[in-house]
Amino acid sequence: MRELTTTVDIDAAPEAVWAVLTDFEHYPEWNPFMRVTGRANEGARLVVDLTPPGGRDFQFRPTVTRVDRDHEFRWLGHLFVPGLYDGEHRFILETHDEGTRLTHAESFGGVLAGLINRFVGEGTEQGFEEMNAALKERVESLATAEANGVEASRAAKDDSTGDEVAV
Repeated sequence: MRELTTTVDIDAAPEAVWAVLTDFEHYPEWNPFMRVTGRANEGARLVVDLTPPGGRDFQFRPTVTRVDRDHEFRWLGHLFVPGLYDGEHRFILETHDEGTRLTHAESFGGVLAGLINRFVGEGTEQGFEEMNAALKERVESLATAEANGVEASRAAKDDSTGDEVAV
């Protein structure tokens, strides 16, 4: 079995990372690697379209196997039938310092795993890294915008009272 594991530290709470990670509808706005249709519910079937860097686009229909809100999201997919080429994809979110460490990983197995991974392994890893970087940018920019919005609304409220506010 081949294991592909990537990590990224994100300057935001796990709840903020989870919100973006499971908001499949908005993936086209930020995610260069993956499009997902479906719901993040255990037992749900997803439609996942991947665009690996330097590779061919492909689609598969995995089943969601684990949803632990703000902590873990997994799915299991197969090429045609179980045992031929299987992939268990997972996202693990852990509180780390002042933010979140995301582990984005996949375990590949099946009789064709070695052969297929020789052709798609490098592009898949690069795709994971690109997605991680884009997720980090998206979550952190939303957190910054939210913080600025809160500060702006406080300033507006303070201005409406006529009180002088030191900045």
